[in-house]
Amino acid sequence: MAYENLAGCYDQFTRDVDYVRWADYLERHFARSALPIHTVLDLACGTGSLTLELARRGYEMIGVDQSEEMLAQAAEKCRQASEIPPLFLHQSMDKLDLYGTIDACVCCLDSVNYVTSPQKLERAFQRVHTFLMPGGLFMFDVNTPDKLRALDGQVFLDESADAYCVWRADYSARRRVCTYGMDLFTLEPDGRWSRAEELHEEYAYEPDELEALLVRAGFSRIKQYGERKLRAPKAGEGRIFFAARKES
Repeated sequence: MAYENLAGCYDQFTRDVDYVRWADYLERHFARSALPIHTVLDLACGTGSLTLELARRGYEMIGVDQSEEMLAQAAEKCRQASEIPPLFLHQSMDKLDLYGTIDACVCCLDSVNYVTSPQKLERAFQRVHTFLMPGGLFMFDVNTPDKLRALDGQVFLDESADAYCVWRADYSARRRVCTYGMDLFTLEPDGRWSRAEELHEEYAYEPDELEALLVRAGFSRIKQYGERKLRAPKAGEGRIFFAARKES
């Protein structure tokens, strides 16, 4: 399963992700909401870095992820980190089941692309819609099809003091899926290196396709934005954001 082995060194490999700026951007959208935003769902929260940043800003946070290993990292990171510690739940997006309603849901860092079945993604959107308060906000970002196609054949290396990961991207036009094959090497306490493999896949959703899925799930006032911008996407941007509302 994706992130089973990567979870322990995910934060080391993603130190370049500026979660403060991501949270700043989300709050700019929260401020535009007619519904005051207090309770926020971080869907596909991973190791909880964004969950923690928003919790520190006073939001009551719920983190959901289908990787138990990533959730273990998140729970440890967020323990005693805020006045109201985040609640973490082990669930897949299409089977989201919360204990109550939320004011907003965010799903960041191309997590939507990881749902490689449009039918499952529509069910995930429906589940988010179910638990949003009337007037609530749903925000997510995706890697664009052009960006995923451009990754085809590229090889990357991520490394830290005690781990490194070599991964290759291969894009299938027939499947509309970019596959990342990863070889992960980690330094064990006894000084030996261990090797593990993981396979990650991202589906190339067209923006119009995502809008249609959101509409079928019940959302309205759907807008697209450039990468962490408050304007429409420009040609060539590799990541775009969606903001959708549940009718009041």
